[in-house]
Amino acid sequence: MAPETNKTSGSGGATKNDAPVKAPPSKKKEEKKDDDLSEEDLALKQQLELYVERVQDPEPGIQKLALESLRQEIRSSTSSMTSVPKPLKFLRPHYGTLKAHYEKMAEADLKKFMADILSVLALTMSAEGERESLKYRLLGSEGDIGSWGHEYVRNLAGEIAQEYTKRRSEEASIDDLIELVQQIVAFHMKHNAEPEAVDLLMEVEDLDILSKYVDKTNFKRTCLYLTSAAKYLPGPDDLVVLKIAYEIYIKFMEYASALQIALFLDDLQYLKQVYTSCDDVLQKKQFSYIIARHGTAFQLDDDIASDDIVREVLEEIINNTKLSEGYLTLARDIEVMEPKSPEDIYKAHLLDGRASAGASVDSARQNLAATFVNAFVNAGFGQDKLMTPPTDSSSGGSGNWLFKNKEHGKTSAAASLGMILMWDVDSGLAQLDKYFHSNDNHVISGALLGVGIVNCGIRNDCDPALALLDDFVDKEDPSIRIGAIMGLGIAYAGTQNEQICKKLSLVLNDAKAPLDVIAFAAISLGLVCVGSCNEVVAQAIILSLMERSESDLQDPLTRFLPLGLGLLYLGKQESVEATAEVSKTFNEKIRKYCDMTLLSCAYAGTGNVLKVQNLLGHCAEILEKGETHQGPAVLGIAMIAMAEELGLEMAIRSLEHLLQYGQQNIRRAVPLALGLLCISNPKVNVMDTLSRLSHDTDSEVAMAAVISLGLIGAGTNNARIAGMLRNLSSYYYKETSLHFCVRIAQGLVHLGKGLLTLNPYHSDRFLLSPTALAGLITMLHACLDMKEIILRKYHYVLYFLVLAMQPRMLLTVDENLKPLPVPVRVGQAVDVVGQAGRPKTITGFQTHSTPVLLAAGDRAELATEKYIPLTPILEGFVILKENPDYREDQ
Repeated sequence: MAPETNKTSGSGGATKNDAPVKAPPSKKKEEKKDDDLSEEDLALKQQLELYVERVQDPEPGIQKLALESLRQEIRSSTSSMTSVPKPLKFLRPHYGTLKAHYEKMAEADLKKFMADILSVLALTMSAEGERESLKYRLLGSEGDIGSWGHEYVRNLAGEIAQEYTKRRSEEASIDDLIELVQQIVAFHMKHNAEPEAVDLLMEVEDLDILSKYVDKTNFKRTCLYLTSAAKYLPGPDDLVVLKIAYEIYIKFMEYASALQIALFLDDLQYLKQVYTSCDDVLQKKQFSYIIARHGTAFQLDDDIASDDIVREVLEEIINNTKLSEGYLTLARDIEVMEPKSPEDIYKAHLLDGRASAGASVDSARQNLAATFVNAFVNAGFGQDKLMTPPTDSSSGGSGNWLFKNKEHGKTSAAASLGMILMWDVDSGLAQLDKYFHSNDNHVISGALLGVGIVNCGIRNDCDPALALLDDFVDKEDPSIRIGAIMGLGIAYAGTQNEQICKKLSLVLNDAKAPLDVIAFAAISLGLVCVGSCNEVVAQAIILSLMERSESDLQDPLTRFLPLGLGLLYLGKQESVEATAEVSKTFNEKIRKYCDMTLLSCAYAGTGNVLKVQNLLGHCAEILEKGETHQGPAVLGIAMIAMAEELGLEMAIRSLEHLLQYGQQNIRRAVPLALGLLCISNPKVNVMDTLSRLSHDTDSEVAMAAVISLGLIGAGTNNARIAGMLRNLSSYYYKETSLHFCVRIAQGLVHLGKGLLTLNPYHSDRFLLSPTALAGLITMLHACLDMKEIILRKYHYVLYFLVLAMQPRMLLTVDENLKPLPVPVRVGQAVDVVGQAGRPKTITGFQTHSTPVLLAAGDRAELATEKYIPLTPILEGFVILKENPDYREDQ
């Protein structure tokens, strides 16, 4: 019945203004239409027609009564709208009549009353783009806006946004609109429609007033929407939105969330404000854990902690000194302390005869691969079967393995001891000490690099790494210098240590230094000052680039100079522009390469769509011989698009197109870009693409695909990838280069026996650790020219990955920072932004006792009410305090 009436009643108002003067329909039609209506509806229709006549009565009293009755009818039907309410349906033919009558009415309260009713009628009757609902609302009485129902308020908000844009372009006054906006926002906030309130304020560019309307019940949902929306807003709007979310969090004392926004904005003032606003020492300890995970160098002063003992405890946490202890607690809990040998990873017995027969030859290349696999698998465990075997004799067993490697292979072998003892500074330095007395420069170089790896991410007031490495930077032998320079870069990444900057800047401008030493000095400078926009360092790298000869520019290591420069501006967007202008004056052989590298680093992790399009444009060009700038452009697409899930999926699709239509040098970079997009997160579609590419006819594409298989499975122990790599190791058993890459990938998949991740994102994918991303980018840029860098003597570039290694754990600790096992639910994270009520934030969960492992896309929540976590995001170290209201059930 209802649709039929809708059709007939609708036909009367097809053209609005001529409805009243239409010729009366024939009697038969009239009767038929009325027959379709139920008695109630017919009575209502006649009643409303009577009111419409009475409204036009010259007597004000009768008019007022009729308007009151109309208002009652409409109000009672629009409070909850599921379909067009009957009064609005029946009044449709009379909309024109009422509008015409309104124009004739004298200015009085009655006219305002009438405007209110017209405003509501316009909801379903006004033509597209006329904004009549808003027009009559502004002319009407200023009564309660919400009494007409949600749908009306929503419609008004939409019309306000259009009207605002129009008035801004005409530079007209917007005061009356803003007044209405405030009423609507108050209504939305009261009725759990926070996203709509925020959207409206963004449309009228007046988000500052939001904090007036936020209260204890809705601030979390409001801020969640603000921080999620920020990813999709163009700059500088995104920063404005985040700052407002930060202020709301501070206002409601949700300090841990405010701290995360401060870290996202990379604003030290905000960081300091979070500490000073909060009086709870336990909370401050939790903040320190979050900062330590992010890798920001943050100095505590008297305002933050006036008590020396408290300050010492906080500094100890920020300096990450407890990381090794926590990681080993996790390992013991999961029972994976037993060292693994490379053979345990290769599982050669699962393959057919030919591969295992070929593998028994004891070649230096295979031993080098085993060195890396051993280092990756036993990373941070402090014991393994090659470098630290327990021996009774005083001559350490590690010497034997070390000398199964040739020349530069010894560098990586000695440095691998650093990775096995990663984060354990005291024990690590003691065990590396013996290599400093070696007569072999390569071994000393490896020991220096090992010192850097042991200290990676761990800060110490007495700076042991600087004390040990400083003197070796100026030695004669280039390999020793590179070891010391790389060691400093890895140990002090992100600290902006001035002493190191000066030291390495001198190396850059040393005319006698060989190119490889200069290239590594540029990278280490980029790492130490990552994202700092340090102009002095930028000048030093630019000068060094300008002084390079034609032959130097042909060398594959030269690519590290623009990369070092790019790292200074990592994620800093427009700040790079001045340097990008200078780069246009470089030699044409490196000009475009530098341009692409700077652009991709500056916008890394921002999700900026325009920059992705720009880079895709460069990838579409057909190149002259010898240009290499498309490699960094392809990596740049991944670096920018990894910021959020939507952009990430779109980038994967764009990269598929590049594979099909791109030239060879683009195809070589695509697997690496895919590896970065899904790092430590093996998505099936990407896994299949890389598996296909790992059999490519171009060996460089195949090598990149194999390494990327290792990256997407890094630390996951993914059985499918492990199986693929085993098959590849038998497929490529005669091709030493590819076989080496397969081994490296196998080591990465079993990184830290499955306890580590390389993902630079943390805190529910909200924060991006700059040092971690810098380490990954450096290694990927080196992989753009596998044959010349990684497969020759610079394979130790792979150790830059240590910057991104983090335990993928949740470790709960009590108020004395001792491990405290509690039950937690771990499941797939669900996006609950803007959803009504209190939706579940995880799905398909299992309940475990902490410490637990978190895979990519997992989220944890406490399964007990006995404790309260001091941070809303359960990752890494989380302090629990006892819940005072908790009562155990008897």
